[in-house]
Amino acid sequence: MKPNVLITRPIPLEVEAFIAEHCDYYKWDKEEPMPRDLMLSQLTTMDGILTAGGYIDQELLDHAPQLKAVSNLSVGYNNFDLAAMKRRGVLGTNTPDVLDETVADLVFGLILTAARRISELDLYVKQGKWQKSDNEQLFGTDVHHATLGIIGMGRIGEAVARRAKFGFQMDVLYYNRNRKPAAESQLGVSYSPLNELLCAADFILLMMPLTKETTHFIGRNEFAQMKPSAIFINASRGQTVDEAALVEALLNKQIHAAGLDVFDREPIHPENPLLQLPNVVALPHIGSATAKTRFDMAMLAAKNLIAALTGQIPPNLVDELK
Repeated sequence: MKPNVLITRPIPLEVEAFIAEHCDYYKWDKEEPMPRDLMLSQLTTMDGILTAGGYIDQELLDHAPQLKAVSNLSVGYNNFDLAAMKRRGVLGTNTPDVLDETVADLVFGLILTAARRISELDLYVKQGKWQKSDNEQLFGTDVHHATLGIIGMGRIGEAVARRAKFGFQMDVLYYNRNRKPAAESQLGVSYSPLNELLCAADFILLMMPLTKETTHFIGRNEFAQMKPSAIFINASRGQTVDEAALVEALLNKQIHAAGLDVFDREPIHPENPLLQLPNVVALPHIGSATAKTRFDMAMLAAKNLIAALTGQIPPNLVDELK
């Protein structure tokens, strides 16, 4: 008898066919998130879930007596109540590695767009404001040979560092919970205490996972240490930044600009003050959003789930649930 699986978001047909070889399933095929009450009502006979951010908490587990595994279609898994899952013996997986280079491309897009004011000046031209006499008012900031500080030197951070060092001849500093000697020798990056990185970097990239310890990791104190010319980039999780402090830092010219792919609440409210600032580049959490990468993530999530439901150790079992 095949295990039963709940798929809470649309997935490619090839991935759905792969799951169908091994499981019976119910799929939510609309773009908007699956309603929580519908999700809970479907769980009584489910052995597995493939999701992309739905909260896996005690309430959900109480509705899912047969649940054995949850596969996140995401590198992050802050939607997992790890303690509750561990008590129940429910496995949880994620999809690292396959999106690293794609997210690194997006990070560099944010760096370049914020530095050279690309989105701001694109609108400037389209609104018919460009004059031949325009000069210094259109100036931006050089990226090449500047100093990049990376907070959180995981796989994506290393991919960004390669682009910075070998593509733009940047000096790269990094701060991480653990030093990365291999990255230092292979990429020529330098470890720096956080306060020194904040003071020295022209561009500051935050790439930390969201945990209790990293919530609001960057706040008023950290922005106060940055250069007035610094450009802040966040492509990790919105809650790692105190958003009110970021708005203050931009309004008070403590920092020069920001490039953001993530926000405290998503979708961001149209009246959020960040969206009123011309020196903020705002994207709708699209770090991994290319067709190829999303396909690869979906297939990896499916393989993780099938492995867990067939008695194997999933290739991407999260560390806390091992």
